[in-house]
Amino acid sequence: MPASTVLGRKTVKLNDLKMDPSSPVLPATILEQTALRLGCSPTDKKLAAYLDEEDELKNLRECFCIPKVKDLPPTDLSLANGEESCVYFAGNSLGLQPRKVKTYLDEELDKWARTGVHGHFNGQRPWALADECILDLMAELVGAQRHEVALMNGLTVNLHLQMYAVESQLQLHGLDVKKCMLMMQPREGEETLRTEDILAVIEKEGDSIAVILFSGVQYYTGQLFDIPRITKAGQEKGCFVGFDLAHAVGNVELHLHDWGVDFACWCSYKYLNSGAGGLAGAYIHEKHSQSIKPALIGWWGHDFKTRFLMENKLQLSKGINGFRLSNPPILLVCALQASLEVFGQTTMKALRRKSILLTGYLEYLIKHYYNEDKTNPEKPFVKIITPSQIEERGCQLTLSFSLPIKSVFKELEKRGVACDMREPNALRVAPVPLYNSFHDVHRFIEILGSAITSSKQTANNTVLSGSY
Repeated sequence: MPASTVLGRKTVKLNDLKMDPSSPVLPATILEQTALRLGCSPTDKKLAAYLDEEDELKNLRECFCIPKVKDLPPTDLSLANGEESCVYFAGNSLGLQPRKVKTYLDEELDKWARTGVHGHFNGQRPWALADECILDLMAELVGAQRHEVALMNGLTVNLHLQMYAVESQLQLHGLDVKKCMLMMQPREGEETLRTEDILAVIEKEGDSIAVILFSGVQYYTGQLFDIPRITKAGQEKGCFVGFDLAHAVGNVELHLHDWGVDFACWCSYKYLNSGAGGLAGAYIHEKHSQSIKPALIGWWGHDFKTRFLMENKLQLSKGINGFRLSNPPILLVCALQASLEVFGQTTMKALRRKSILLTGYLEYLIKHYYNEDKTNPEKPFVKIITPSQIEERGCQLTLSFSLPIKSVFKELEKRGVACDMREPNALRVAPVPLYNSFHDVHRFIEILGSAITSSKQTANNTVLSGSY
């Protein structure tokens, strides 16, 4: 049973958690009321243990290889227990390895060794059709029809093939980037874009815009954009609207077909856990299946029924399948299949529900311990750049520090935390609901306290040293 608590006379379960920020059932409410029922503080480790015990998705963690602290290169074993699993909050950069990857790779290497060329059309995973064997799982994750999705290439290659790798495509066509590419910036003093500002620009400039391209989740701030509203506003102005979903797929719920998104593409090595350089995905809405055709054509875009006749007469597949270039790389398919099968054990709705509470727990503890105290300017503090509204973020929180960011990051790494730093002053931490736990979040906060103390001491020593 999912975790539950009592608000007045009403029993609230994790299933009741809403995306609406005006809902009374927000993460902080669930955390505080659950702690009250347990007779402990929301900061107590007892709460994390309870939430993990009641987590309906907890068994999915067993599907992944969690690195040991001792195996992380930057770890200082005088500061951390090497035999513990690390706190892995870097899934926004590279997801963990699903345990079945090695099994599937071994199967294909064995088939290659035993049967050679016959592997193309034989076995559970025929090489010539390997990408199509997992297409339904991927289409489900992005909310698309099977024929609207293709697994191919890398993210940037797919952006180019869809003619929307903006800056270089403008240059390729002899256009002035400064005149032809409209970039949006947050308001002065703010870190993220406001939806009303995005819509206002579309309303004002839309008649002169050909293509609108946004990220689904912004890589630096972790902001989740309102994909359906941006899509609708752009299309009302006659624009093609597309999204780079590298940080969104496997992180938040997507309904590309129902939202009417024109095109999209994504990588699979972040939240989709397919390994570095993993096979990417692309999408074109079925409404464009007849009208939009690739500018660069490869033989795998030829209709399968006549692909191998070699008649030198192109019979292009409709929609996104016509954009495919080459036969799928079987070893990359294996890794992606292993991960997508884990997603297939649950739903994005259930993952998102856990993610909201998991990230809300991280936010709650950061604010409790590290909010800025203007009455005590000597106290180090942490600022959360990512929007506080749950419908405007995925699982990632981007943090900035009153202390030097590089020092804090280094101290975290020494203690067995895997996250990442982005210039100029951001630490990205991503508790991933597939394999991260509430205990991971509590450990991170404890370790963060130690890292901040050491960083502050280092900063003070530097100041004293420089004063002589």
